[in-house]
Amino acid sequence: MAKNLWTREELILAFNLYLKIEFGKTYAGNPKIIELANIVGRTPASIVMRLANFASIDPYHQERGVGGLKNGMNQVKPIWDEFFNNQEELVFLSEEILAQKQNLTIESKYHDLLFDLKGLKGETKIREVKTRVNQYVFREMVMVNYASKCAITGIDIPDLLHASHIIPWSQSEKERLNPENGICLSALYDKAFDKGYIGLDKDYKVLLSSSLKKKKDTEYYSRYFAPIENTAITTPIKYQPRKEFLEYHLDTIFDKR
Repeated sequence: MAKNLWTREELILAFNLYLKIEFGKTYAGNPKIIELANIVGRTPASIVMRLANFASIDPYHQERGVGGLKNGMNQVKPIWDEFFNNQEELVFLSEEILAQKQNLTIESKYHDLLFDLKGLKGETKIREVKTRVNQYVFREMVMVNYASKCAITGIDIPDLLHASHIIPWSQSEKERLNPENGICLSALYDKAFDKGYIGLDKDYKVLLSSSLKKKKDTEYYSRYFAPIENTAITTPIKYQPRKEFLEYHLDTIFDKR
């Protein structure tokens, strides 16, 4: 009897979930796994196995000496390689496939993100739709990586949190969706990081810019900035901020005012 081989679409959907599911919660009873199993017509246990296959080729786990499930890794490796060679295309494709399987369109599934694009047409609209959907997925990846908590304050109210890019979205197409290029920060520190008022050193400790320190006599400085100087951010669950990205931020964005 021939094996029921996984299709490319099914593997892409499994990878989509791998990027967005909380580490350590890849068990058959997880509602997200049950949902995907129902969508693709497979058992939750088979979804868990595929997620373990992706874990077996994830550099994060390889560096930790955790093997994952190597049987089947050859099936998932092309999807992994495709993602890291062209993140934007594969992430958006995975969301298109997922919406189709849910009998939705991208526009209807992400109505709250895209409602104001009705006046756009052609390539302009396609590009904007892809950008917004991919940014949403990036936020999901970063939020999961930091357990939906600000890496500086520990604030755990999602509405107050941002997925901060270390290398800005506009500056690197290749790293836009790389979870190592993201940090979960509350609104104040997200904006301070984005504008170069704060940075992170190679030990993941907070640096304050000289322009910010000029405000050291103010109440807001003593309340919101002085206490965080030289404190390390929360260790993420999986992907640490890549040090070369932090160096880029320090060299090109930090304290340039």
